[in-house]
Amino acid sequence: MNFEVVCASHNDTILNANLARSPMLRDGLVKLHLERGAPSAGVAYNAALDATSAPIIVFAHHDVYFPKGWETQLAARIAELDAHDPNWALFGSFGVGLDHSHIGPVWSSSIGLIVGRVPVAPTEVQSFDEMVIILRRASGIRFDADLPGWHMYGTDIVTQARAKGLHAYAGALPTIHNDRYHDALKEDFVECYQYMRRKWRDRLPLRTPIIKISRSGLHLLRNRWRDRSSEEFRANMSVGIHHPPERLAELCGWSELTHN
Repeated sequence: MNFEVVCASHNDTILNANLARSPMLRDGLVKLHLERGAPSAGVAYNAALDATSAPIIVFAHHDVYFPKGWETQLAARIAELDAHDPNWALFGSFGVGLDHSHIGPVWSSSIGLIVGRVPVAPTEVQSFDEMVIILRRASGIRFDADLPGWHMYGTDIVTQARAKGLHAYAGALPTIHNDRYHDALKEDFVECYQYMRRKWRDRLPLRTPIIKISRSGLHLLRNRWRDRSSEEFRANMSVGIHHPPERLAELCGWSELTHN
């Protein structure tokens, strides 16, 4: 299967400790395209779309690690998806289903858990965790360059697709997200939240992996209060980012993924 990986990275230490160590990238099986210095995810990823030509583009964070054989898993999942919905637009390792369930097995270092259920078939979602977003170029979908910063573009691009009658799915793509602990939601997150409230007012509510986007905006206040009240508990769940991603994959049983 012909695909490329795109990453907008500002930190070579994190990149080289995680994404660049993925066997398929380290061994040159798949091309890695880097974007530097963009003001937002939308700007970075649209530039990458213009600079690449593969029919399938995997947009990944620099703290993601793809275990050995991940590319064969992706090929299998795409084949299933093509059979299910030949006009699919987006696919991901982790998303929020239309029933609000969490779809896709992903290790998260920030909470010390494997999150997301393993679906037996491609499952339609209303949003993605931005750690991995897979785009079918022929869908014509692009990122919103006006969405500020680096949050919620996984919800925005899915909503764009659904507004055009296309669909987004998540599936079984075991992935390591070696992310650091995040404390309370910051002002840049609030800015993205308010932008999404305005842009998609007629389609609210929307469920993101972190928060519900509602017309009233009360869920933002509720989440910020909850984060403050549970900060110590959440911090204690984190395992830190010092563990080699290969070791995390081993502990998850994902040292070598094979197509079954």
